[in-house]
Amino acid sequence: MSLDIQHIRSQFPILNREVNGQSLVYLDNGATSQKPKVVLDTLDTYYEKYNANVHRGIHTLSQEATDLMEESRRKIQAFINAKHDHEIIFTRGTTEGINLVSNVLRNVLTAEDEIIITEIEHHSNIVPWQLLCERTGAKLKYIPLTKEGILDIAKLDDLLTDKTKLVCVNQVSNALGVVNPIEIIIQKAHEKGAWVLIDAAQSAPHTPIDVQKMDCDFLVFSGHKMYGPTGIGVLYGKEDILNALPPFHGGGEMIKDVTMEKSTYACLPFKFEAGTPDIAGIIGLGAAVDFINSIGIQTIHDYEKELVDYTIQRLSEFEEVEIYAKDAEHSGAVSFNLKFDGVHSSDVGMILDKKGIAVRTGHHCAQPIMQHFNIPGTVRASFAVYNTKAEIDTFIDGLKTAIRMLG
Repeated sequence: MSLDIQHIRSQFPILNREVNGQSLVYLDNGATSQKPKVVLDTLDTYYEKYNANVHRGIHTLSQEATDLMEESRRKIQAFINAKHDHEIIFTRGTTEGINLVSNVLRNVLTAEDEIIITEIEHHSNIVPWQLLCERTGAKLKYIPLTKEGILDIAKLDDLLTDKTKLVCVNQVSNALGVVNPIEIIIQKAHEKGAWVLIDAAQSAPHTPIDVQKMDCDFLVFSGHKMYGPTGIGVLYGKEDILNALPPFHGGGEMIKDVTMEKSTYACLPFKFEAGTPDIAGIIGLGAAVDFINSIGIQTIHDYEKELVDYTIQRLSEFEEVEIYAKDAEHSGAVSFNLKFDGVHSSDVGMILDKKGIAVRTGHHCAQPIMQHFNIPGTVRASFAVYNTKAEIDTFIDGLKTAIRMLG
């Protein structure tokens, strides 16, 4: 790829760190990405020059902060190609976005209804639906995994019925890095009149998203996984659906009129944004989108595919390594274990950490996947645009040490 990776890396101050006397190799981007200087500077600038509450003041600082926040909303609208900027709802992250939808459906679903999820989901896309079904009596079903660790999409036709009201699936698995066939799922769900929620936490940083072309009804993602601040995220919802649903939180900003007897609610997006938002985080997320756009999300996707393919190639050199869902399409991450009895993924992670290499180990908040493979966890290497093949080689050298020590 014709990318100036060293220039990109120079924008991330933390990459100059040493860990345990070694240059940092950060391969835990699926958990959170590092932040470029433009995002860090944006946060500082907001607090130094524009700090004021939004939408509530006629004074200059309030108006400036409001303008910056709403500019970020429009940037995110364009980033995912939403039809309207008011379809962009700011949340604390993917988890809150999913919980928002599940909570506002409490008085919509009945015991006659069904929800479909999958066995490849993060806990955040499992537990809220379990809670909703406990509260409403609705039935929760799931698309299982095949032996190889990909969705058994052939089972979807049997799971979908006229009672199906919602299908929830991640676009990319956080635990395995597997890309799921969401286009097929959305089409088939809509044929039954069901809504579809897409968890894009692991896809938004890595691949172009077009919600109009995708035709999903809801989509959620987090800022901190796409070079933005922590504690900020996005819920996209189709305008007509969001208008039909009740509010999530009650309080300031989300109201039109309040009396002691009754309240009426504000229009979108404010109906779902009660209270003072994370203004700095929202503006910082806009700066992160600018950073991504300065490179190009398709360019990022293509470069990271090279990194993932190279990692799978290098890991395949070792007969001691088992790569999960090896032959599936991957995006952003690779998950594996050493084939040694009594060796836990955390053993590998600790050895790599001594060499300055950061990977994620454990069940990755996706225990049903681990139960499927009958393992306690995996080692996951996950990537961002600032990673390099040289770093992957360093990671492989560290893995060789782990194999010698643990084998």
